[in-house]
Amino acid sequence: MTRAGAMIDFIDTLDQRMMQRVQRWRPPRWFRLWMACATRGGDGWIWYALGFAILFWGGPKGFAAVAAAGLASATGITVFLSLKKMIGRRRPCALGRDFWGTFLPPNQFSFPSGHSITAFAVSVPLILFYPSLTIGLLFCAVSIAISRMVLGLHFLSDVLAGCLIGAGLGYLGFLVFS
Repeated sequence: MTRAGAMIDFIDTLDQRMMQRVQRWRPPRWFRLWMACATRGGDGWIWYALGFAILFWGGPKGFAAVAAAGLASATGITVFLSLKKMIGRRRPCALGRDFWGTFLPPNQFSFPSGHSITAFAVSVPLILFYPSLTIGLLFCAVSIAISRMVLGLHFLSDVLAGCLIGAGLGYLGFLVFS
């Protein structure tokens, strides 16, 4: 076995263990509600609303901030759709596991998390343009990323890869429009 193959097996073993723990946990109602809202907000609603708000009340740098976030998220969507088809990793919920979340996935593939990519691709440039929004944006982005895992829609490595890809694309979007 190659080193890359051994590394992939190691990551997959860790992902499986983590998902077994998540699967056994029965969180309190408030947490389930938070995760459901986070995942639905990550479908795009929160980012569209925020983009419109920044265009109207964001001052002179509003257009550049929204353009950077838009470019990063559009690039992120292209990246995750390509990677999902190329890698073809099945979702935890498709592997016959019983999770407390009953959300249907938008597609059959897991790696990387598109919600996580988009959350960080939008949040990073907005944080760089508007540092006062850091806590709120990070709360939203991290909540969305965590929700994908605890709802059984993604493995931990899917979410972590999505966060890193999204943050990188967000930073590049900021560089283009700053």
